[in-house]
Amino acid sequence: MEFSLMKIFQGCDVFLYQWEHDWSIAIMRIVLVITGGLMVHLGRKGVLEPLLMIPMGLGISTVNSAMMFFDPINMAKQTPIDSTKIGTLFLDSIESGHENLLILCQIEWLQPIYTFAFSNGLIACLMYVGIGSLMDVGFIMARPFQSMFIAICAELGTLLTLPIAMLFKGMSVGDAAALALVGGADGPMVLFGALQMAPDLFVPITVVAYLYLALAYGGFPYLIRFMVPKKFRMIEMPPEKKVFKATSGQKLIFAVVMCVAISFLFPVASPLMFSLFLGVAIRESGLEKFRYLVSEIVLYGSTLMLGLLLGVLCDAKTIMDPRVLPLLLLGVMSLGLSGVGGLCGGYIMYFITRGKYNPVIGIAGVSCLPSCAKVAQKEVSDANPGAVVMQYALGASISGIITTAIIAATYISLTQ
Repeated sequence: MEFSLMKIFQGCDVFLYQWEHDWSIAIMRIVLVITGGLMVHLGRKGVLEPLLMIPMGLGISTVNSAMMFFDPINMAKQTPIDSTKIGTLFLDSIESGHENLLILCQIEWLQPIYTFAFSNGLIACLMYVGIGSLMDVGFIMARPFQSMFIAICAELGTLLTLPIAMLFKGMSVGDAAALALVGGADGPMVLFGALQMAPDLFVPITVVAYLYLALAYGGFPYLIRFMVPKKFRMIEMPPEKKVFKATSGQKLIFAVVMCVAISFLFPVASPLMFSLFLGVAIRESGLEKFRYLVSEIVLYGSTLMLGLLLGVLCDAKTIMDPRVLPLLLLGVMSLGLSGVGGLCGGYIMYFITRGKYNPVIGIAGVSCLPSCAKVAQKEVSDANPGAVVMQYALGASISGIITTAIIAATYISLTQ
C-alpha cells in the first residue's frame, strides 16, 4: 500500500529521491516554496511590486512543489524513458533542438509562450510598447540636460560591474556585460541584452534582475535616508509653470527623431527603441483605442506572463547552479552602485544650482519606471509634504531608459 501511495503522490516520491541523492536540492526546494509565499504576501501588502511579485512568487512556490519523474521527449518518441529524470509540466528552458521543442510545445503548457515570446525577447518589446504609451517625454524636453546628467550618473553600477565581474573565474566578457545591465534597473533591457550576450546564462540573469528590481522598491528608501539628510530631502523644486511645456506635436517629433537616431547609431537596440517610441507615438497621436490596447491589455498581459515565467524558471536546480551565486552578489552590487551614483549626481546638481535642486531626485535616474520616481517623491513628501519632485524624477527615469539602451547596445556591439 505504501508503494502504491508513493506512486500516486508523485511529489513525495521525487522529494525522497532527491533527499537521498542530493539533499541540498531538496532543502532549497523547501526554501523557495516559502520564499515564493513570502513574495506573494509582500506583493499584496505593497512592500514589493504586486503586479510582478504575486505571479512570480506563486510560480516559484508552485514549480518547486510540482516536481515529478518526467521524460517527455523519450515518451513522445516512444523510446526508452529515463525513469530518474525529474521535470514539470510547465516548461523546459534548456532544450534547444527544433524537433524536441516542437514536442515540448505540445506537452508543457507554458512552453509555447516561453519559446515564442520569452526566449526571443518579444515579451520585452511588448512591455516597452506599453511603457512608451504611459511615458510623457515632455519631462525630458522640459529639462534635458538635468535629466540626462542624472541618468548618466545613475549608470555607475552598469559601468563598474563589467570590469569587476570579469575578475570572477569562468565569467566571459559577454556574461559580465549582460550582468552589468542589472545596474540599469531596466528589466526588459536586461532580458534583451542577456539573450544577445550570454544566452547560456540568460535565464538566471533575468531571474536575478527582476528579483532585485522588485527589492529595489523596498531597499532604495533606506539608501536615500542614509545618503541624504532630512534638510536636503526637504528642498522644494521650482513649480512646473517655470519650465518649458511641449505640445503633443513637439513630443511626437521628439519621439520620431530619437527613435531614428538611436536606431541608426545602435541598430542592435532598435527593436526595443522602436517598441518604446511606438508607444510614445501612439500616446501623442491621440489614438486612444490603440493607447488603451497597449497600455492596459498588452502591458499588463505581458507583465502577468513575465511574472509567471520568471517564477516557473526559478526552480531549485537553477538557483543551486554554482554560476548563480556570483550573479546574485554582482547583481545587488550593480543595482546598489547605480543608486549611489544617481544620488551623487543629485548632490552635484544641488551644488551647481546653489541649493535649488533636491538630491533625492538622483535615485530616479535608476530607470525602474515609475517605481524609482515614486520612491523619490515619497521620501521627499515624508520630509516635506509640500515638496513636489515627481515631474523632475520622471524626466530622470525616462532618460535612464535611453542611457541604459545606449550602454546595452554598446556592450552588445563590443562583445559580438
